[in-house]
Amino acid sequence: MRDALAECARDLGLEFEVRRLDDSTRTVRDAAVAVGADESEIAKSIVFVADGDPVVCVASGRHRIDTDKLAEALDVAEVRQADAREVRAATGFAIGGVPPFGHELPVIFDEELLHHDRVWAAGGDPYTLFAVDPRKLSERIHAQVAAVGA
Repeated sequence: MRDALAECARDLGLEFEVRRLDDSTRTVRDAAVAVGADESEIAKSIVFVADGDPVVCVASGRHRIDTDKLAEALDVAEVRQADAREVRAATGFAIGGVPPFGHELPVIFDEELLHHDRVWAAGGDPYTLFAVDPRKLSERIHAQVAAVGA
């Protein structure tokens, strides 16, 4: 985990375990296998563009994100997934490494993640994951919790 990101997590009062891996964790399956977790415990951070503004949706790896549900939660007319260039411009991170914090974007947090004692999220690159209590994470980053799964 990048030093600035780890410092941000500490500033948020989060306790976390970091794992730096030899292989990429770009996919949910890769991440789950790498840390010995169920795919539902992987907190994937996906950037969307909602009525022209970027937002991050942190969702369970168990399912796809329903853009209609996301639009409803955000109270916007249109939601689309951001492309790679938009993701980096909005967050400073590349696809596959976007963390749930460390950027200034609003965050929608999948309520399914709250069913776990801990979840694994990207730590700034495709080779780093960190484990954290999802309730504390959503609270500390001031995320809006919503049902977003398809």
